[in-house]
Amino acid sequence: MVFSSIPFLFFFLPICFFLYFLVPFKWKNFILLVFSLIFYAWGEPIYILLMVFSSVVDYFNGRFIYKYKDSKRKKLFLIGSILINLSVLGFFKYSDFLIQNLNTIFHLNLSLLHLSLPIGISFYTFQTMSYSIDVYRGEVVPEKNFLTFMTYVSMFPQLVAGPIVRYETVNQELHEREINCTNFANGFMRMLRGLFKKILLANTIGMLFSVITSSEIQNISVATAWLGILAYSLQIYFDFSGYSDMAIGIGEMLGFHFLENFNYPYISTSITDFWRRWHISLSSWFRDYVYIPLGGSRVKKIFHIRNILIVWALTGLWHGAAWNFILWGLYYGLFLLFEKFIFQKYLDKLPSFLRHIYAIFFIMIGWFLFAFDDFEILKLYATRLFSFRLLWDQNFLYYLLNYGFVLLLGILFSIPIYPKLQAWMKKMSFKSSLCIIFFVYVLLFIITLAFLVSDTYNPFLYFRF
Repeated sequence: MVFSSIPFLFFFLPICFFLYFLVPFKWKNFILLVFSLIFYAWGEPIYILLMVFSSVVDYFNGRFIYKYKDSKRKKLFLIGSILINLSVLGFFKYSDFLIQNLNTIFHLNLSLLHLSLPIGISFYTFQTMSYSIDVYRGEVVPEKNFLTFMTYVSMFPQLVAGPIVRYETVNQELHEREINCTNFANGFMRMLRGLFKKILLANTIGMLFSVITSSEIQNISVATAWLGILAYSLQIYFDFSGYSDMAIGIGEMLGFHFLENFNYPYISTSITDFWRRWHISLSSWFRDYVYIPLGGSRVKKIFHIRNILIVWALTGLWHGAAWNFILWGLYYGLFLLFEKFIFQKYLDKLPSFLRHIYAIFFIMIGWFLFAFDDFEILKLYATRLFSFRLLWDQNFLYYLLNYGFVLLLGILFSIPIYPKLQAWMKKMSFKSSLCIIFFVYVLLFIITLAFLVSDTYNPFLYFRF
């Protein structure tokens, strides 16, 4: 079940909220847990057992780590938690990738397992691991109630696609949270904005990328190839940030306050700046649980370089079991190294608009590496991006005529235009601003509903991660 679907919006969510607000507070976590399990089971009922297994492992490891705080057993339980979590993640996500590479390197003929990837496994595995590590560090006290812990792990707003919510972020709210009309209204508006992003922008712009890449790539023009990468860049941003907005909004409606996951990454003026703004929960996870434990920047230069490359190779691998993801991660790792040790002092001297052009150009190249897990298609598309044989064609003009308006909207709403609109609305009378907001949201919701009913193109890119 995805957020941007009729069953979720008109059946699952209303029933969940009705029961959630009907019962007294002591039963709210139970209602949330039941509906979270139903939400996950909608698509993959068998893999509920896997999520429950991960929860049991880290619940008891957390208790044992806390109990044996002054002995070697504390470290053994932490190592056990990490090994079990990574083994489960590795088996389901990377086993076929490993077999394929073994077959290629050693000329073997091992059969692939063809395991389906459990939805959200990359997200909830990182959540439960961070819990065990934080208990080990003494940063959180372990949860005593297993059902409460299971509610944290399985909470449906952020279960299948993040943001990666650490236990310390919601610890207090799991036991005591403020549920009121203001939070509900703010969360509802945030959820709707995420829905509009996903359906009206991500899906529509994504159709352009799908059309371009489904044609004969060797025959497309340079302009069409770059238009395709622009479309993919906007699609993946509105797809993932829209889903994050919906997750944060639904969480607020339930009384939880998740941390922000995106901060207008396409206004960045460097690659370093981009990764402070894009998928913030993942970047901070790798920083706190991999980069800093390796020594971070407080080591010799050669080890500092090593730490950055390890983190970004793992970041790429986290996104998918294919070499293009590893290449994508190392691409950003090298750029961050070059900026840190060479480029940054020169970048700082450039006008901001030139720094922005630099960042956007190389971010789009990054998305080109990310988009194609088939290296033959990747190489073929690269020849179109950087060829001067056919600069533009009639198809390019056709795509601009049909998708130009939504691309323009995508570009506009990828920069902080919404906060400016909010500031403008505050200057108006309360009644006038309320009428305008109501009219705009109702109109956009009607259009979104029409798209949901009539359109079969409703992918969610991050489900494969």
